[in-house]
Amino acid sequence: MARKKIDLSTSGEACLIDMKTGKLVEAPVLPVICERIRHYREIRGLEQKTLAARIGVTSNSVSNWENGRSRPDVNLLPGICDALHITFYDLFNLKDPTIKYTVSQQILVEKYDRLTGGHKRAVDNLIDTLDKVEAAESCPDLKVLTCYSRQLAAGVGDPTEFDDEGEAVYVYASPEVRRADCIFTVNGNSMEPDYRSGQDVLVQRIPNGPDLSYGEIGAFVVGNETYIKVFEEDGLHSLNPQYRTIHFNDEERVYLIGRVIGIFDKSQYAKPEDVEKYQLVHG
Repeated sequence: MARKKIDLSTSGEACLIDMKTGKLVEAPVLPVICERIRHYREIRGLEQKTLAARIGVTSNSVSNWENGRSRPDVNLLPGICDALHITFYDLFNLKDPTIKYTVSQQILVEKYDRLTGGHKRAVDNLIDTLDKVEAAESCPDLKVLTCYSRQLAAGVGDPTEFDDEGEAVYVYASPEVRRADCIFTVNGNSMEPDYRSGQDVLVQRIPNGPDLSYGEIGAFVVGNETYIKVFEEDGLHSLNPQYRTIHFNDEERVYLIGRVIGIFDKSQYAKPEDVEKYQLVHG
């Protein structure tokens, strides 16, 4: 089956492929505060509109923060921390100097401080070994994927730039998950009945697998919109016949994100305790 030529020679952390040139495209880096707001919102299980209501802003404001298009005003930071049940140190990913030890912990710290450098290293190694042994005994089978808050439009585009760096998430492994690199959410009905609005889909980046062939379903960026579509020689097709074909032309650039390999069940997100065990064993 015919395939377009993809050039993987570009160096760097590229995450998109320009379908016109076949070359990898670089993506910008999100500010720390933007990543942390989204990180703690998802940990708390809050939707953007719910967090926005607690802070007293619009859901678009929260979306803009999380995608790095803007940052919250300083006077909103206390409300953001209260809504997410975190401290300023958590919000900016800083070490909290106010954390205190219990009496027994303080005694252990003082004893540790009196040890020589070699004995301290011995204690450190022993603790690391015990932690890893304990975690390895019950370590779950997980994989780290990149979850993007930017939705894949299936009929209705989101008129913003693709500036979402995504967030690393831990999920329980399965055959499809093992092939995937990232997760997107579908928005719209142009790919019904196979893919419905609100569903999460697993996407395999093309540099990590075979080139996308005609007839396969992929994730694309067209202009300022992201899409899930069927890749054909003349353009991008929808499963729903009510939608037009997006043709390749010189006026509108088409970028390939990757191959859609299946629907992701939200129950496959790993529990926090399993993530801690996995991180301890694998680093």
